Amino acid sequence: MINVPEQHAPRSLIVTLYGAYGRFLPGPVPVAELIRLLAAVGVDAPSVRSSVSRLKRRGLLVPARTAQGAAGYELSAEARQLLDDGDRRVYADAPPEDEGWVLAVFSVPESERQKRHVLRSRLAGLGFGTAAPGVWIAPAPLFEETRHTLSRLGLDPYVDFFRGDHLGFAPTTEAVARWWDLTAIAKAHEQFLDAHEPVLRGWEHRADTPAEDAYRDYLCALDSWRHLPYTDPGLPTSLLPADWPGTRSAAVFRALHERLREAGGTFVGL
Repeated sequence: MINVPEQHAPRSLIVTLYGAYGRFLPGPVPVAELIRLLAAVGVDAPSVRSSVSRLKRRGLLVPARTAQGAAGYELSAEARQLLDDGDRRVYADAPPEDEGWVLAVFSVPESERQKRHVLRSRLAGLGFGTAAPGVWIAPAPLFEETRHTLSRLGLDPYVDFFRGDHLGFAPTTEAVARWWDLTAIAKAHEQFLDAHEPVLRGWEHRADTPAEDAYRDYLCALDSWRHLPYTDPGLPTSLLPADWPGTRSAAVFRALHERLREAGGTFVGL
């Protein structure tokens, strides 16, 4: 059933696994279980172990023992906050409405220029576009996640936030095309569709939903999809081209989520 030409990095798959299922399991996930679950999507045991070590060094996974005494890993508090913040984007039920904009205006002293680089990278990673030098813009619903992220990184003293509407002079549709690279965002949606729309079509012709097949296809789809709401920050559909592929890619992901997530959870042990 799986038909995913793009590559899935083992570290990304592990984060996706915890986001989809691991955080809902009672207690830490045993190492042996991580190896079994990642083997189902083509990741060998040495890659799992090295990826877990990197995630541990980054502070996203922490070692812990299961109730039976087996070695395992659970999410750090920071990782749980990241996943909770991401849920609002990844599992959004409908296309966003226009709720105005949030502006991030920052100033970092020259003596701390490295923080300036981190701040720019973090805002870009959260989906902000550049309205002017030192002025970044995003749809207003991204404010809370951005506030959490910058506070966690100790960058909040350098940033002021404002919320409001775009009043011109250029039409907002033209301004949005300057603030974001819509061509690149559309291409990312098209790549998702190329990989996962055929998977959905295949499931639509099946009456059964075997647990391992469902888990495999869902984990790969989620691993591809969860990055897209950060590449595309949820721009209002009224400001996007009429044939915007993000509308279709969101519908494909929601359909795969509804069809496969619960059955996949059976394979994980939920």
